[in-house]
Amino acid sequence: MAIYRVYATEDGESHMEELNLADYPDLHSMMNVGEVKVQWWTEPRVMDFHPLPDRRLIIHLSGETEITVSDGISHIFRAGDCRLMEDTSGKGHSHVDSGPNSAAYIFLQD
Repeated sequence: MAIYRVYATEDGESHMEELNLADYPDLHSMMNVGEVKVQWWTEPRVMDFHPLPDRRLIIHLSGETEITVSDGISHIFRAGDCRLMEDTSGKGHSHVDSGPNSAAYIFLQD
């Protein structure tokens, strides 16, 4: 299991970094949760670069998803991997599923 953060900088570029969970104590308590969803997709999704409308933590449950950020870094997420998605502005990220997959979405309130 790994947890990654996807975020935008002031120049509009998006970046990805692996997180040490100990450095993010706010994720331990999840006090600012607005909604939780579990979703399943039977068909692969392909999405060009886009920012998200809100911050969210995504926990992959099955399948594989490749996320690419505008600085060129990409990572394939598998079951058990987590993404803290904070790229709510700028160029955002692209998203490609390799096949059917499922994930839990935890929408975070600021």
